[in-house]
Amino acid sequence: MTLKNTLNFFESLKRETTKKSEIKIYEKFIEILKKLENREFTTDEIQSIEVELDSLQLKSYPENRKKFFKNTLNKFENYLKDIFSLTSKGYYMERSIGYGVLFGVVAGVIFGERFERSLGLSFGICFGMFLGAFIGSRLDAQAKAAGNML
Repeated sequence: MTLKNTLNFFESLKRETTKKSEIKIYEKFIEILKKLENREFTTDEIQSIEVELDSLQLKSYPENRKKFFKNTLNKFENYLKDIFSLTSKGYYMERSIGYGVLFGVVAGVIFGERFERSLGLSFGICFGMFLGAFIGSRLDAQAKAAGNML
């Protein structure tokens, strides 16, 4: 399935549905595909992307379309990240905030023993989110400067 055919497919799916959650997934796919069309790839790289799009079996009609296309979008984004080091906008920010909250909870439990437990958790989560957002924004900026952001 070519990039253009896939783009047309998702635009038709977007027109068919009225569910906002599905529309968001289709718009994300459309955004990624348009940005891929504007990038310069070799013919081998384009063929590799098209083979990956074929392997995703987009034209199958599952019962739960939202779940299927959300999982498919994640697989396609991971493929682009692994093979071409391409990330979408906010990729590192989302992940680093999540990790920041996770480690903030752990730090809050550890340091919460000295203070009131809920106060320690609150400070740990806040500090983890702040640190995660800082690291994520730096990594996103580096990816954009390197030309690896879609």
